[in-house]
Amino acid sequence: MRRLRRVKIIATLGPASANPEMVSKLFLAGVDVFRINMSHASHDGMRAQIAMIRATEKQFGRPIGILADLQGPKLRLDTFKDGAEHLEKGATFVLDSNTTPGDRTRVHLPHPEILASLQEGHVILIDDGKVKLRVTHATKTKATTIVEVPGKVSNRKGVSLPDTTIPVSAMTEKDRSDLEAALEAGIDWIALSFVQRPEDVAEVRKVARGRALIMSKIEKPQAIARLDEIMEISDALMVARGDLGVEMPLEKVPGLQKRITRNARRLGKPVVVATQMLESMITSPVPTRAEVSDVATAVFDGADAVMLSAESAAGDFPIEAVSTMNRIAEEVENDPLYRSIIANQRASAEATGADAIAMATRDVAETLDLKAIVAWTASGATGLRISRERPEPPILALTPIVNTARRLALAWGVHAIVTEDARDVDDMAARACQLAAAEGFAHTSQRIIVVAGVPFGTPGATNMIRIAFVQ
Repeated sequence: MRRLRRVKIIATLGPASANPEMVSKLFLAGVDVFRINMSHASHDGMRAQIAMIRATEKQFGRPIGILADLQGPKLRLDTFKDGAEHLEKGATFVLDSNTTPGDRTRVHLPHPEILASLQEGHVILIDDGKVKLRVTHATKTKATTIVEVPGKVSNRKGVSLPDTTIPVSAMTEKDRSDLEAALEAGIDWIALSFVQRPEDVAEVRKVARGRALIMSKIEKPQAIARLDEIMEISDALMVARGDLGVEMPLEKVPGLQKRITRNARRLGKPVVVATQMLESMITSPVPTRAEVSDVATAVFDGADAVMLSAESAAGDFPIEAVSTMNRIAEEVENDPLYRSIIANQRASAEATGADAIAMATRDVAETLDLKAIVAWTASGATGLRISRERPEPPILALTPIVNTARRLALAWGVHAIVTEDARDVDDMAARACQLAAAEGFAHTSQRIIVVAGVPFGTPGATNMIRIAFVQ
């Protein structure tokens, strides 16, 4: 089950794909991590999906990652007396605390904390930016706005606030319940929606207590303003281009994607590019040329993973979407320009022993044309550090902990294997050679490089490099 590409593929499960046969087919087509969207999954539904994934894992003998994506605070209008209204350009429209059904002049906004935070000049976007309002006067119970982009507003439409810092947690009561249920069910990654500040991530970390790693979804201007702090406290990042493109000018999104991708790589943290990657394949068996270029750009940028949402969850061609993404990634990684682009994005190593070892491992492996880098890792940190270097030889991560192997399913270039820990230095090298040969990474008389920490089983103790011959 060795993949022929380094970038990983995440696919969302949903009505079109959440059955055992489809999960197996999606895995064979190229999926490394499955996403469960908690906006649409009940706790029982989530547990059923996890059981299917774990059954597939057992069937193929390969660790598979599971990402539970929390819904986050969804802001919505209340209802209208006639169900919908059309707002004219230049008209005055009021958002208030009055629960009476709305009309063409006003509507209830059932979020008192938002009304209290709005200020004159703030922009309010409705229905993914189809209608744009600007606040002209605000009190704690009412915001008077002028319509800048006209259009239809209707019951329960979503509200986005690019200029307003919302004084609430990124986790709602539903999210807390979903988080506990997901952790108990044994997921590997938690995706946190609508992060605004590092405190949002810290709040989830207190609940998770190491049972899952935390991926911060960057989709709000407030998160961009505090990006370095959020990245520092997160375990991984997602460039959530859907909401990011609503709350910020669309033309800024490509540059932000590159900035987030490179900063995450500098920190040695996985980064995922998501939203509308093969959007047309929801209804078409082939993507547009622009979508192919979009996926290719993310691979050229060195992203750890690319993600499918509705394409695999609710589309007509989920298998074809994964297969297409797999072929694009393989072709890009075989392109003559790929290695030079990846190498030119390399950041300087941090002044730590683990980073120095990872950088030296890459240099030795590429200089001597070694066939594989084999990293013994308990926590997964060694695997991630070597992945950060984007080496030319493939990376084998050997770990005695199945949860570590599942988490590493997200990391660029890492092929994780669950095996008992090394007994001593000789066993470390011998089994690294055996497993590299068994998995097809190296053949007899070829050399590999082995990275480990002594004493064995001690997290963060990466301190040894050894070159070994496959017997």
